[in-house]
Amino acid sequence: MYKQKKVIVIAPCYNEGKKIENVVKRVQALPNGIVDELLVIDDGSTDTGPEAVRRLGATVIPLNSIKGVGAALREGFHYAIKREYDIIVVIAGNDKDDPNEIPLLLDGVVDGGNDFVQGSRFLKKFNFGHMPIYRRIATRIHPILFSIVTGKKLTESTNGFRAFQSKLLQDKRINLNQDWLDQYELEPYLYYKTITLGYKTMEVPCTKIYPPKKIGYTKMKPFVGWWSILRPLFLLRLGLRS
Repeated sequence: MYKQKKVIVIAPCYNEGKKIENVVKRVQALPNGIVDELLVIDDGSTDTGPEAVRRLGATVIPLNSIKGVGAALREGFHYAIKREYDIIVVIAGNDKDDPNEIPLLLDGVVDGGNDFVQGSRFLKKFNFGHMPIYRRIATRIHPILFSIVTGKKLTESTNGFRAFQSKLLQDKRINLNQDWLDQYELEPYLYYKTITLGYKTMEVPCTKIYPPKKIGYTKMKPFVGWWSILRPLFLLRLGLRS
């Protein structure tokens, strides 16, 4: 337990191969007493990654078909609540995040008294790695729009590296069990609702390095994926979704 809090790390995964193995090994290399369980949600992978990390000791839940990152995270959240974890950490399954920075997120929750802590690559000198130019632009524009619609100034809103108290998911005003949240919409939806419902949030600096394109730096498709992370802002702000 981390400072008397039970912590689970959730990594959604779809055909990440050696990258998800690296994620598991890096999380497992953390000092004892930080992470109680590492959960990998297999979103219909056809490679050997999920079986490899199962052998490494990670808990793996297979969805048996491609349902989307939002659906995968939702499954992980249900698992965490059922097993009474206090804090949920989300980390990328493609090895873009640094597990050594998990304590920064956790300290923001435990010591800082925050309900939700968002990792921001823009609060430190950052290395984009092999991040394509269009993604660099999108990750700058999105937090500007997010800040406008939520009324809270943010530097980051598309980074999935974050930690939050599991009690958030028990607030009936936050309804993750909606079909339109199955893809990339779920992550900005949860952040938006957390802020606008008055929960205490903060950002902490973190690293986000994209791997080379040849080994797969993202599953998000241009235009379709962009709209997926943008539309929760408009739908929620206009009251067309709840």
